Amino acid sequence: MYDLLVVGAGPYGLSIASHAAAAGLNLRVLGRPMASWRDHMPRGMFLKSEPWASNLADPEGRWGLDAYCAARGLTARHAQPIPVEEFAAYGLWFARHALPRVDERMVSRVTARPPGFEAVTEDGEVLRARTVALAVGVIPFVEVPSPLHGLHPALVSHSSHHSDLGRFRGRDVTVIGGGQAALETAALLAEQGTRVRVLARAGRLCWNDVPPPLQRPLWQSARAPHSGLGCGWRNWFYAERPGLFRRLPEPTRARIAATALGPAGAWWVRDRVEPAVQVLLGHEVAAARPVPGGVRLETSSRNGEPLSLETEHVIAATGFRATPDRLTLLSDELRASLATAADGSPAVGRDFESSHPGLFLAGLVTASAFGPAMRFVQGAGFTAKTLVRGVHHRLRTTPPTGTIPVPAVREPAEAPSRAGG
Repeated sequence: MYDLLVVGAGPYGLSIASHAAAAGLNLRVLGRPMASWRDHMPRGMFLKSEPWASNLADPEGRWGLDAYCAARGLTARHAQPIPVEEFAAYGLWFARHALPRVDERMVSRVTARPPGFEAVTEDGEVLRARTVALAVGVIPFVEVPSPLHGLHPALVSHSSHHSDLGRFRGRDVTVIGGGQAALETAALLAEQGTRVRVLARAGRLCWNDVPPPLQRPLWQSARAPHSGLGCGWRNWFYAERPGLFRRLPEPTRARIAATALGPAGAWWVRDRVEPAVQVLLGHEVAAARPVPGGVRLETSSRNGEPLSLETEHVIAATGFRATPDRLTLLSDELRASLATAADGSPAVGRDFESSHPGLFLAGLVTASAFGPAMRFVQGAGFTAKTLVRGVHHRLRTTPPTGTIPVPAVREPAEAPSRAGG
């Protein structure tokens, strides 16, 4: 029986596994490394966060993005975005160097089986562990507007469903949303010859500013410090103090998690969108139905003015919603046992342990507990260190019958960190 099964091999899963291995836990890591980045983002996209704020987390800080770039003869510069395919390659490099071999099979089911859990792999093997860390990323939580439900995938898709936009070349596509995913998807479509428009319910698009230089006069840094989530003390607090964020009242945490760092386009996308993409602001999809050659959208504006348009395909870049019912790899009984927070996401304790003892959660599902950093790579370092500490506590306080309790966690010396976003 393993001490820990890590389910998921994206930035959070790999970071957790690196810390767990360094702490001496007997673990197994399952999942295709960096699958979301390799399979669900089109070529040509870039990482929105700064290179220095995009590190996966190992305890000694040896395997950061800068080390990968140096090994590859690349340069990671401030205010110079990293291609997502390069970031995915970095994650694979991290997996080879910073943790035990990853079992690339997917997990089809996790069930509670005292004194721990039972996980079934896609080919039917049964693995048992005393604790489980779910780091399943964002793909299980895709959110599509309800008027689009039930339409054929040939007509409607989510922005995370595409690793290649080439099939839309020469066609007419409507992208719904006003954030980075919508705007960068629209830019890529326009650049390949797609007739594309963006439909957003907001009255205006928001654009991030060009980041100031890393080296600035002291008074400027004191007024608006850099952080992995952007400049300013509020962003610094979200990025650097997720443990303190958790001490805020639950309604406050839920509100911040839902509204902070809202939809906005990166500064380097703006010049690619404004001259090339039709933007319809202040409109929301009210109804949709198939028509010959595509789909007809009925929209309403803020003042109630209707607008109808026909398009060959709709891409919903409308984000993600982390609720327990979407964790379908958990058994019905295990999923039903999870308590929820005010926003409907699974509740977690101070060590990322869910309401079911021994089941730990990581990533987007913990944003209402630990803040907006959990929506970005930025949160992986804090999560990995804190979650592994929680796993050790769980193992030491509930040892299985006839076994020797797990030794105290080994805390490697920490290197200075510039953890990612």
